[in-house]
Amino acid sequence: MTPHGGEPRSPLPPAGRAPEERAAEAATAEACTDEAATAEASSAEAATPEAATAEELTAEARTAEELTAEERAAERRAAEERAAEERAAEERAVEEALALVGRREPHEAHTHSAPERLDTTASRRPEPFGSSPSGANSFRAGSHPGGHSFHADSQPGDPGTGNGQTSPAQPSQHIGPGSPTGLGRPAEPGRPAELGSPTGPIRPAEPGSPAESGSPAEPGSTLSAPCATSWHDARALARRLGRAAPLAAHRLPLERALGHVLAEAVVALTDLPSFDTSAMDGWAVAGPGPWAVRMGEGLLAGRGEGEPLLDGQAVRIATGARIPAEATAVIRSEHARFDEVKGLLHATRAVVPGQDIRPRGQECRSGDQLLPVGTVVTPPVLGLAAAAGYDALVAVPLPRVDVLVLGDELLTAGLPQGGRIRDALGPMLGPWLRSLGAEVSAPQRLGDDAEALRRALTTSDADLVLTTGGTAAGPVDHVHPVLAEIGAELLVDGVSVRPGHPMLLARLADGGPYVVGLPGNPLAAVAGLMTLAEPLLRGIAGRPAQDSYHPPVREEVRGHPLDTRLIPVVHRADSVMPLHYSGPAMLRGIAAADGLAVVPPGGVRSGAEVEILDLPWTSAEPWTEGCFT
Repeated sequence: MTPHGGEPRSPLPPAGRAPEERAAEAATAEACTDEAATAEASSAEAATPEAATAEELTAEARTAEELTAEERAAERRAAEERAAEERAAEERAVEEALALVGRREPHEAHTHSAPERLDTTASRRPEPFGSSPSGANSFRAGSHPGGHSFHADSQPGDPGTGNGQTSPAQPSQHIGPGSPTGLGRPAEPGRPAELGSPTGPIRPAEPGSPAESGSPAEPGSTLSAPCATSWHDARALARRLGRAAPLAAHRLPLERALGHVLAEAVVALTDLPSFDTSAMDGWAVAGPGPWAVRMGEGLLAGRGEGEPLLDGQAVRIATGARIPAEATAVIRSEHARFDEVKGLLHATRAVVPGQDIRPRGQECRSGDQLLPVGTVVTPPVLGLAAAAGYDALVAVPLPRVDVLVLGDELLTAGLPQGGRIRDALGPMLGPWLRSLGAEVSAPQRLGDDAEALRRALTTSDADLVLTTGGTAAGPVDHVHPVLAEIGAELLVDGVSVRPGHPMLLARLADGGPYVVGLPGNPLAAVAGLMTLAEPLLRGIAGRPAQDSYHPPVREEVRGHPLDTRLIPVVHRADSVMPLHYSGPAMLRGIAAADGLAVVPPGGVRSGAEVEILDLPWTSAEPWTEGCFT
């Protein structure tokens, strides 16, 4: 309703509310509206960067997909060219390493067949633990290959992959590839490390240099990555160095020649046999039967020539006795019947002329070669030489080996106790080395005494010195510092193999003995023995290299992603079975094995062929061709 004659009126306010209250409510509503608008704007702004990021990722993915096949092929070609350059450098390194030890002039590399390539696997290694005990004569930094790396051969219950018999692996000390003696040189920027040639003795780092053992690197600096030699190349180098050693010769009586290698061929000094002899006990007969028996004791071995037989006569004869003249056959006692009344001999079987007679020269004629140079003297060789008239043989001397057992933690008797363990390598290495044809002195137990080690190395007159343990970079690992102090030539420092990667091969100054440093863990030491010591000793002794063969493996063998593995195996029919307990500190597997499988990086599947190294007491030396019937 409106008043008559006027405009509409606003509703009346509720009773009791003042105009000021109504104004406050209006202001509050307006403020709420502004806040909502601000929140919507903020949400929109926050969503904008996320959308942009998604667009960028999509663009990057499209860019990656646009890489052409030509670009990838170009990258592959560049990698192949770099690899070819590295291989050429590595081939030169082998010849220079041989020249370094005085075995071959470097220029001979151009007139001989290409040397076996020393492939290497570069791996970044942590700084050595602790500082070198030799002070300023410490090595350039770089720990041993595999200091803190993957161990595919670890098994449940394995105490670790340490280099010593008692402690787990620690970063190892290394004569770096940049040193003038390592078989390697620092990598150029953007390129992997390559093998170089050693040109002098091991040299210490400059005092105070960042690369000095135990010294931290300068902020922002990077230590060069040393290279571990591949297993096949390390073994090939050891074999070639052994073969390059000059072979001496001396005359040995037969009773002292066992295990030596012939330096002169064995030539028959007489016909074998030297006269016609009887091969059986029985009757020597002449002409067709029956035969009149000539009475008497008959013909015995070792007696002179008997009277000739007349046609139709027979006489008793013993095995090895000289056949009388005119005899035509020997009838075995069980194939004849003697009529005592008539004095006649009858054959119960047909008689063939010449039967059971060993004719003169049946085995060899005088002047025939019986055994060539390089034959290993075995018991049958001694027998053949004696039969051919020899009293002595001209042979290569056995290589002499000194064994130095390192480590204060080792016990020589009783049960392990007080944190100490039994020495497993001392009792094992001597017989093992003798089975390889070496003359081995009694083990010298030096503990962790650097001075005793230095003295033992510098006074040794052996062909090879074998050390156990101490090849890593722990506070009492003295092998590397002592070798540096006495000016040794380091030829191999670390091998890409599990177990056994901290092994080393060196040559003492002035034509001194070779040094093979074995890791302290027992199975790792076996790996070093078979990788470096065995081929080196074979070469020095003049023995032939072990034949390689590849039977199938019955089970899949897990491999290391980068390194070769040596796994104990046992032969089963025409295949091999890998054995358990193959951790670096274990001997249970190798004690039951008759060989080591050479497992390439990545492993092998069941049924695949794998290279086998025979253990020396299970392998047969290759027999040589000669005058055998």
